[in-house]
Amino acid sequence: MDGFVDAGSTFNFDNPFNKLNWGHLFTDRANQPQFNAGVLTVQRLPDPEATKDFDFGFKIQGMIGSDARYTHFLGELDYAMRDRTQLDVLQAFATAHLPWITDNGVDVKIGQFVTLEGAELVDSIFYTHSYIFNFGIPLKQTGVMLSTDLTSWLYVHASVMSGDSTSLGWPGDNNNSASFQAGLRIKAFDDKLTILGTTHIGPEDPKQLDPLGVGWPNIPYLCACDPNRALSYSNDVTVTWKVTDRLTLSADINYVRDDGWNALSVTGLSDGVLSTLADRYGFDAALIPRRARGVDGYGVAHYASYKIDDVLQLNGRVEYWRDHNNYFVGAYPGYFDYNNVEHGFYAPSAIFQPEGRGTSYLELTAGLTITPKIPKDLPFTGLTLRPELRYDASLTAAAPFFGASGFRRSTGMFAIDVIVPFTVR
Repeated sequence: MDGFVDAGSTFNFDNPFNKLNWGHLFTDRANQPQFNAGVLTVQRLPDPEATKDFDFGFKIQGMIGSDARYTHFLGELDYAMRDRTQLDVLQAFATAHLPWITDNGVDVKIGQFVTLEGAELVDSIFYTHSYIFNFGIPLKQTGVMLSTDLTSWLYVHASVMSGDSTSLGWPGDNNNSASFQAGLRIKAFDDKLTILGTTHIGPEDPKQLDPLGVGWPNIPYLCACDPNRALSYSNDVTVTWKVTDRLTLSADINYVRDDGWNALSVTGLSDGVLSTLADRYGFDAALIPRRARGVDGYGVAHYASYKIDDVLQLNGRVEYWRDHNNYFVGAYPGYFDYNNVEHGFYAPSAIFQPEGRGTSYLELTAGLTITPKIPKDLPFTGLTLRPELRYDASLTAAAPFFGASGFRRSTGMFAIDVIVPFTVR
C-alpha cells in the first residue's frame, strides 16, 4: 500500500478579478493554495516477467483533493462533497495475464482505469498541464481492455468502454452507447525512441434525460444531435526520444472532434440571427430544424528535459493548440460545474468563449524538477518540488484570459507544487 500527497499554488501576475486561470483545470485557482491530491493505492499486479504463466491481480486507487473535481467517474461520488476538495475513485480494476495467442500472452483488464492517451498522464514534469491534457484527451474509462506485446518492440491494446469518465447505467453513463479505444506502442533504437499512437471513438454527448424523461431542454437543442449516434474522436500520437542519459525530447500531437455540436439552422441562418428574428416576429426558433456541423480542436506540444544530477532537472514545454470553434476550452468556477456539463445538467456559472470564432493558444513553460535526498528514517519515501514559469497567449483577436479589471490576450504566472510519496507498511 502506497500513495502520495500533492499541494501547490499558482501566482498569476495579472491578478484575475475572478481568481481563475483561463485554460487550466487542475490548477485553475489563481493566487491561492490548493490541496490537489492525496492518493492511496492498494495493488497486486501480475509479474510482467512471467509471460508463460497464468497470473492475476488488482488495483484500487482512491483520491481526495481539488483535482477530483475533474476526474470523477460520472455517478460515483461526483456530488458527495460540496467543496473544492472532493473524493474520487481513480482506478478500480481486476487484471489477469493469460499465456495464450501470442508468445508473450495477453493481459485482460476489467473495471475502471486511466486512459493510455497523452504525454502527461503519468509522471508529468510540470505542475500545470497542457491544453492537450486538459481538453484534448479522455482521462478514464469503465470497460474491458486487452493488451499484448506482439514483439519486443510492438505493444498493442484495444478496449470497449461506456465512455469518457463514465461508469455504468444512469446516472453513471450520460448516454446509452459504448465507445472504443485502441492504440499501439513502437520501440526502436534500443528503446531510445518510443512512439505511442492512440484513438478514442464513440458517442460522448450527454443524453440529458433522467429515468422520468425530465431533462434540461435547452441542452439537447444546442447539441442538435442524437447523443447515442453523434461520434466524438480523440486521436493522439506521442513521440519520445531519449537523446542521451541526461537529455529527453518528446512531442505530443493531438486532434479531437465532436460531430454533435456547432449547429446551424436549415435556413442557413446562425443561431444569433435566428433568435433576433424570432424575437421580432414572435415565433419559436427551437421549432426550426437544425443540423450539427461538428467542432474541432488540434495542436502539438514539444517537451525537453535535461537531468543535471540526481537532484535537479531542467524542463521546457512549447505548445500550440487550436480550439477551432471555441467548444473545448472552458472554466468551471463552481464546485460541480464540470460534472454538470458532463452529465448534461444546467451549469450557468461555467464559462466559455463565444461560439463560432475559434481561438489559437500559445503556451510556453519552463521549470525545474527538484528531488532532494531525504533521511531514510522519515515517514515518507521522497520529496519532489516542481517550480515553473508559464506564459499563455491568444494568437487570434480573442482575449480569453482574466485580468485584474477585464480580459486579456495573454497572461503569465509562477507556479509550484510539492509531491510527497509515502508507503504504508
